[in-house]
Amino acid sequence: MQVLALSGGVGGAKLGRGLAGVLASADDALAFVVNVGDDFDHLGLRICPDLDTLTYTLADEANPDTGWGRRDETFRCMEAFGQLGGETWFRLGDRDLAVHVRRSQRLREGATLSTTTAELTRAFGIRASVFPASDQRLATVVLTPDGPLAFQHYFVRDRCAPTVTGFRFDGADEARVGGGLTAWLAERTLDAVVICPSNPFVSIDPILAVPGMRQQLRALGVPIIAVCPIVGGEALKGPTAKMMDELGVPRTATAIASHYAGLLDGFVLDDRDADDAAAVAALGLQVMVTNTVMRTLDDRIALAHACLQFSRRLQRPRR
Repeated sequence: MQVLALSGGVGGAKLGRGLAGVLASADDALAFVVNVGDDFDHLGLRICPDLDTLTYTLADEANPDTGWGRRDETFRCMEAFGQLGGETWFRLGDRDLAVHVRRSQRLREGATLSTTTAELTRAFGIRASVFPASDQRLATVVLTPDGPLAFQHYFVRDRCAPTVTGFRFDGADEARVGGGLTAWLAERTLDAVVICPSNPFVSIDPILAVPGMRQQLRALGVPIIAVCPIVGGEALKGPTAKMMDELGVPRTATAIASHYAGLLDGFVLDDRDADDAAAVAALGLQVMVTNTVMRTLDDRIALAHACLQFSRRLQRPRR
């Protein structure tokens, strides 16, 4: 199969690793579009957290305890930087720093983020194509009662404590779908689009906010499915459930499916949310119920298999 996956954060990267495992025998059968709304400049470097989390996960380099950052990491540079009075709230490991330095160097030389990402993923031995949602800068801003916060200030510095009232994607109006992704899609007949179990508000919505992205996905004429990031009313990773509470959105699979209204053809629920299947189907979506909790590599590969089988069963949608 030829598959395009939308990913952001640890949950997305986990399923991405499963998809890569399933499709490993086929050259260039898998591509990812990755959230860039989390990206920011820090200590003079361009940091791209979701691109790096996916890269490290696909390369089996991710820290197994956190899901982000690199395994066997040290923080000598951060420790020394703190002793000099520098900010250390966003901890960059020594091996992780090498990636940020190289990315920043290439961007200063005039390379696009897409080109730089391709170079980095090749250096890590990754066969799948990894595309940033846009080469233009797009920044997620979290709206709170006390004013707007840059995403990493909300997420890392303030540990998701502020109450969320909404989101803004600065730069989205000027962003464009990258030429690399458009070329990749033009060179093959796609079989499915999979939206990974990432936070819909701050991981997937910034991707879909890029002008033309939704239209380009719909125009592919293939099944588009999403895996629910909420299991039993809880988020397995990150602040999705807290955000839903603060936005007045029910913590249900049905609410997540409704959030993607008009885009999806199928929706994947966890076994624990089987009771929501009828309500999701009433939205006009086909539904698959399976285990979506990915604790092991086998879990990731099993869910990837299930998603691809589900996509095969879906009728070709009429756009």
